[in-house]
Amino acid sequence: MKYEECSDEELYSLICESDEDAKDILFMKYKYIIDIVIKRYAFSGMKYGFEYKDLYQEALVGFSDALNSYKEDKNSSMATFITLCVDRKLQNTIRKAGRIKNKFLLESLSLDHIYEEYDVPLCDIISDNNDNDPLNNITKDEDFDELVLFIEKSLSSSEYEVYKLLISGLNYNEIAGVLKRSPKQIDNAIQRIKNKVKEILKLRESV
Repeated sequence: MKYEECSDEELYSLICESDEDAKDILFMKYKYIIDIVIKRYAFSGMKYGFEYKDLYQEALVGFSDALNSYKEDKNSSMATFITLCVDRKLQNTIRKAGRIKNKFLLESLSLDHIYEEYDVPLCDIISDNNDNDPLNNITKDEDFDELVLFIEKSLSSSEYEVYKLLISGLNYNEIAGVLKRSPKQIDNAIQRIKNKVKEILKLRESV
């Protein structure tokens, strides 16, 4: 079988049949994501004594988790799903290290730190645009889960990919790197997403 001619879904099906070659092909195809995500946590990781190789090993675990749990009927593409899994793994690793090594470091004003009460990084909480950004304001809605589902259904498949990465904390350039698009394309997609969210919020307010 010519693996290079297989789609991600076909390769995943082979992985489910314990085909190690298919797993290697997917790893080689998407390993660039590991470096993109690690760069987001390099500074925080250094504070807790993590070297690049340590973060890389944790990222590999997240990558493996993605390959083991990805389902073909997922709305997210393989690239997006892997990114979210790797990001979550590194975030949890650093959180755990902070709790174990030094509780007070978690209270430092790190722009990279995710504050559990708000589930957003400090840079978003203190942003001048925070009050006016519809992507942040949706968290104030009491019907949050229903609202998020409605928003996701209103997005195109390409917008949905950008949206998932954006709310996970990736910036324009990081999203562009993951999805292999230009920053301008990502910027345009985000503006379309924000406009759709604004319209949805207006509709809900008028009900």
